[in-house]
Amino acid sequence: MNRRQFISAATAAGLTAALGDWERLFAMGRTDPSVGQALAAWEKGQFQVHFIYTGAAESMFLIFPDGTSMLLDCGQQDTASLGVRAVPCLPDRSRLAGEWIARYVKRVNPRGREVDYMMLSHYHTDHAGCETIYSYEEDTLPYRLSGFGEAARYLHFGKAFDRCWPDYTYPVPLQDDNKRVMSQMRKFYEYQASRGGMSVERFQVGATDQVRLLHRPAAYPDFHIRNLCGNGSIAAPDGTLIDLYPDYKRKGSHIPENALSLGMIIQYGPFRYFTAGDFSARRKRENGTVFEIETELARVVEPCQVSKLNHHGHKSMPPELVAALRSRVWINSTWNQNSFEGGHVVLTVEKGGGTYSP
Repeated sequence: MNRRQFISAATAAGLTAALGDWERLFAMGRTDPSVGQALAAWEKGQFQVHFIYTGAAESMFLIFPDGTSMLLDCGQQDTASLGVRAVPCLPDRSRLAGEWIARYVKRVNPRGREVDYMMLSHYHTDHAGCETIYSYEEDTLPYRLSGFGEAARYLHFGKAFDRCWPDYTYPVPLQDDNKRVMSQMRKFYEYQASRGGMSVERFQVGATDQVRLLHRPAAYPDFHIRNLCGNGSIAAPDGTLIDLYPDYKRKGSHIPENALSLGMIIQYGPFRYFTAGDFSARRKRENGTVFEIETELARVVEPCQVSKLNHHGHKSMPPELVAALRSRVWINSTWNQNSFEGGHVVLTVEKGGGTYSP
């Protein structure tokens, strides 16, 4: 499909979505004979990113070249309340998003239910779950079975990376609804640490060895993960930290949760992949001037062949950041009609990063 055809198809998709004719919209993708076919299993030396669409939230499952795995975000939204803005829940509504995600992970993960890492990019329900209440295991769990909590019924996580563990006022106290999400995630972490043997670490912005290969690291010396942003700070390639909110932190003022999102650049040979949760916000300086924090991020990111859009492509990704990333492939994860993605998308990078097939 050339650029003109893509734009035409995208316009048609947008009009169809607005009309709510989802069957017609999804039929556009079914002309590809590969749609609906089983994916080839992961092989040693491959770096895979599975963008898991449920229609209810955002979730990614990453398999590193030596088989080390990570579930990055696992949300759950009350999609019934979205009305005409809702997108179809896939495969269907018979299970919660967390269970669908876990079932998918168990099928593609080389170690089945054993997942090495889990990471929550920030404390919003479409990335964490937590708030939507459907059911409880009677008197046995202190947290709600939603999102990560639901997935943990079927998966075992070795380590969790969290943006502010164990000091839940870091870098500033949360406000409003985010407190409820944090409360549920804190109970989840504490329970899994005491009963399930999971360890929890605070995400260290600028680190290049915190998220690392666990099974055969020596076999893949050209695979690296750089912790790019989190808690209102960003890191340059040389490790220099840039604090975007020094005055806010000094005063303990409210910082938008999206602006605190965790982000990484994953490099495999010459290939780079960018992901940063919902990292986006406008900041007002003490002198009254306003700027986009993503433009500051643009100053420190390397070009990446594949990038996930910040904040589902909603009021995000300014021209400066798009130009700095220079990506050939852009992925948008969504759960309503403000932006759209359909089905499961898998990115596979072969050993050495010389070729990749989105």
